[in-house]
This record gives sequence, C-alpha cells and structure tokens, in this order.
Amino acid sequence: QVQLVESGGGLVQTGGSLRLSCTASGRTSSRYVMGWFRQAPGKEREFIAAIRWSGGTTDYADSVKGRFTISRDNAKNTVYLQMSSLKSEDTAVYYCAARLTSTNHWYRGEYDYAYWGQGTQVTVSS
Repeated sequence: QVQLVESGGGLVQTGGSLRLSCTASGRTSSRYVMGWFRQAPGKEREFIAAIRWSGGTTDYADSVKGRFTISRDNAKNTVYLQMSSLKSEDTAVYYCAARLTSTNHWYRGEYDYAYWGQGTQVTVSS
C-alpha cells in the first residue's frame, strides 16, 4: 500500500507558474511509475505526465509538453510538477497517482493507476 499526498495548489494568474508536490509513503518501490492527472469540472480525468522512479524517464501529454515538467527526488520520495505559462484551461483539481510496473510501457489511463492522492486545486485566473 502506498499513500500519496499532494500539495502546492492555489490561485495563480494567467502566464504564471506553480509547482505541485506529491510525497509518497508506505511501501514505496523503485518499480513505481508516478503520474499526474487533472480533472476540470464536468470533464473526465486527464493524463498530464508520468515519471519512473528508477531512471527518471518521463512522458507528457501533448497539451502540456513544453510548459510542464515532471521530476522526482528519490531521497524525499517526492514527485514534482512544475507548471509554467499557465492558462485558464489549466484550472482543475490535480491528482498524483502511482502504479507498479515491470515493463517499459507508459500508462496514461486513469484505471492504469492503483494509488491516488486526494487532489489539490489549481485555479488560473485572468
């Protein structure tokens, strides 16, 4: 069992930046893939980015590529999502997720991940 806690959400102006954190506890493992998703009101949960604990390779949705950066600090068991050039359409609840993997496959589906944080609200205003 893995517990995930997100932090760092808030209100930011269009064009601004924000960094989200996700700290994992419990049965953490280098075999985890960590993902960030978001869900806007009335919309489905959307994949944003993912990173492997081992090796640190990354995967991004086209909608955020070049604006968002996912990274991790293994010593702190923490994954970050650095968001820049924020737009109003980035407004959503952002969730951290985790799953075990033994392959090089990337996972972008909500149901691919077994563990979830409680979410943190990001609001981008003009």
